[in-house]
Amino acid sequence: MAVDPALSAWRQWVDLDRLTSWMDEKGLEAGPLEEAERPPGGTQNLLLKFRRGERWFMLRRPPLHPRMNGSETMRREAKVLAALAGTDVPHPRLIAACPEEDVLGAAFYLMEPVEGFNPTVGLPPLHAGSPDIRRRMGFALVDGIAALGRVDHVAAGLSGLGRADGFLERQVGRWKKQLASYAEYEGWAGPGEIEGIDTVATWLDAHRPATFQPGVIHGDYHLANVLYRFDGPELAAIVDWELTTIGDPLLDMGWIMATWPLEGRPASTSTSVTPWDGFPKVEELVARYAGQTTRDMDHITWYAVLACYKLGIILEGTQARAAAGKAEKATGDALHAQTISLFQRALSWI
Repeated sequence: MAVDPALSAWRQWVDLDRLTSWMDEKGLEAGPLEEAERPPGGTQNLLLKFRRGERWFMLRRPPLHPRMNGSETMRREAKVLAALAGTDVPHPRLIAACPEEDVLGAAFYLMEPVEGFNPTVGLPPLHAGSPDIRRRMGFALVDGIAALGRVDHVAAGLSGLGRADGFLERQVGRWKKQLASYAEYEGWAGPGEIEGIDTVATWLDAHRPATFQPGVIHGDYHLANVLYRFDGPELAAIVDWELTTIGDPLLDMGWIMATWPLEGRPASTSTSVTPWDGFPKVEELVARYAGQTTRDMDHITWYAVLACYKLGIILEGTQARAAAGKAEKATGDALHAQTISLFQRALSWI
């Protein structure tokens, strides 16, 4: 069978013959795989868009050498996308999943390609030319995560996705341990350069909400992980579900607050959009979320501070790896600067 030249480059990640046979078993069109392309994104996990017959598919699988259990990540993502079918949460539609590893050497799944754009890559003329459209884009971002927070995870069959009991109590200790683990990288300067690292942790433990209402959380929700419709300000899909779990959905709102540009304090480069004028202020986003949830918003600043703490520690990991020569120095320095900025933001809130 003739193979699309664009697909040949993917043979190291995708056994095309096995994939074709598996799709035959599932009744997913017929004929050769054609018009392959690698869409933007997918730096952690691999994406391949292709056509078979009259239908387009998007394949998602882990990299060849994932840092964590890549197959388990794919199984979790596929389970969540399947559970979201029929909800008002904008998401890629799951076509079929292969939880076994004997087809491609790792679990994978097929989803419907999404017609949309990521605003951090660039705005199309409609959105770039209208501050009003950009304002509605900001509110649409909140609407998407508010919709996810309303999903009944028990009824959706997602109870086993994570351990809700003690979720908030575990957070500071979990990420403090993560930070300490970076000491294994020779050359890392340590946490002493991060102003407020201990102050923020102490504050979080002292002001932790006593109770919360469990639900599905995305885990890394910001402008770089959504696609917008080309014809308006609405979300086309929330993407990159690898950190999804059961916990406190208010943390997703806190994540928006942590990554949103504030006056005099720029957002991280990964969440910046140009032009920015028109986008709502963070206080307006919080009010928008509050109008769509039954959850107690009295402690929303706590969730924003936790998001700064968690994300800052995650980003510092690249700085530690760069110090040991296992990541690009320029990347490590840039992410370290973002860590510093996140902790400055947290300190300003507490």
